Amino acid sequence: MQALERDLCRLLGAQRVVYEPDALLAWECDGFTVHRSRPRAVVLPDSTAEVQAIVRLLHAADVPFVPRGAGTCLSGGPTAAATTVVIDLSRMRRVLRIAVEDLFAVVQPGVVNLDLTAAVRHLGLHYAPDPSSQSVCTIGGNLAENSGGPHCFKYGMTQDHVLSALVVLPDGELARLGCEAGSRPPHALDLPALFCGSEGTFAIATEITVRLCRDQESVRTLLFAFASMSAACRTVSDVVAAGLVPAALEILDQATIRAVEASVYRAGYPPEAAAVLLVELDGPDFVTAEEAAEVRACGERHAALRIEEAVEPQERARLWKGRKGAFGAMGRLATDLYVLDGVVPRTRLEEALERIAAIGRRHGVVPNNVFHAGDGNLHPNISFDGRCPDQTARTIAAGHEILQLCVDLGGSITGEHGVGSEKLDHIGMMFSPADLDVMARVRAVFDPDGRCNPGKALPSRAGCAEVAKWPQMVARVLGVEDGA
Repeated sequence: MQALERDLCRLLGAQRVVYEPDALLAWECDGFTVHRSRPRAVVLPDSTAEVQAIVRLLHAADVPFVPRGAGTCLSGGPTAAATTVVIDLSRMRRVLRIAVEDLFAVVQPGVVNLDLTAAVRHLGLHYAPDPSSQSVCTIGGNLAENSGGPHCFKYGMTQDHVLSALVVLPDGELARLGCEAGSRPPHALDLPALFCGSEGTFAIATEITVRLCRDQESVRTLLFAFASMSAACRTVSDVVAAGLVPAALEILDQATIRAVEASVYRAGYPPEAAAVLLVELDGPDFVTAEEAAEVRACGERHAALRIEEAVEPQERARLWKGRKGAFGAMGRLATDLYVLDGVVPRTRLEEALERIAAIGRRHGVVPNNVFHAGDGNLHPNISFDGRCPDQTARTIAAGHEILQLCVDLGGSITGEHGVGSEKLDHIGMMFSPADLDVMARVRAVFDPDGRCNPGKALPSRAGCAEVAKWPQMVARVLGVEDGA
């Protein structure tokens, strides 16, 4: 045991410090299994004070660190190098405060997304962002990646629901970003929005204040089955063109449908369909009834093979079961799954999917598609055997070409999964060296020494040295709390 590990054990107790190589296996990767690396050690704090003490110890020892939640990230974000300590926040899972009248909750970063809704359901409230992994992913991880989910078409991404955050900076100081009221003085920086999506490279959020939404009077879920993917995509375009704003518009292709129906997530989707479209409407009952009729008409115009409508919670949950379990169902197909995350304009979905299939054929892989159709946020999924170098290489090459396609069609390389380590070679598709230099300067305001999740999100740290000379500006911008 080295001196640092002894100091961490004295601080937290031996049960909350992991440093034996075999024990570190559980932290060697996230959902992007191509990149694997066991960290130097893992620590499991319970409180803000413990996170501060850990970070100060690491700062003094000049040791980099990575904050980590449930490890459901899909871009290598919380995967640590061998010299890095993982600060695992999964024990920090308390809902600290619920403000019913002001419609917000204060939570620790390890609170599981769906558990927050469960904690406020009896009050007629819910937390709107709902990644597909919401039963296991954490609010802190959602904040780091600016996660979306099926309902982001109407309700927005995580950043639209974060009011403030208490963060531990890389030197152990505390800073409060934003406020519970959600407002800011004229011309002030919107620091919570800046922090959201920073992929753990700025600081560690230890308390997060999020908006809560009131439950709607009525929720209707419709399932459409189509003989072609183009019919499903055109139905989505028609729904949006009609001025409707459903809570969700989700599509699964035939390969995904068959994987789901052969798994424990089977939901009764017709396996002969080329695509299924899930549409969810919420609002006053008379409004959702009228909107459901309009959506049905859109599907009928494109010759839907089957239409189901559910109002009761149990039936709606059945229709959603296959969509929520799609990624898990693909675990039956191969040892590894590469979940891509590109965005294209909604009107170019058909073209994108056709060209993605052609890319797959060219590289000898088969992309399965399940995606947020309302936002044009595609998730081509490639199942492969990560033990086979040739399969892995072909999968990564296909992924690179798919992301380039998304950019060429006017979209982006990520909608909600982040850059992490996966897309370091892709970020130049969208941003110039000057753009990246500006981003590096912003990052350096928070982390001038580059010890907070190094090697992620940006391919280089250009400009950091200059910004590191601005300590007074750093303190003023971040509002570092006195006496922290």
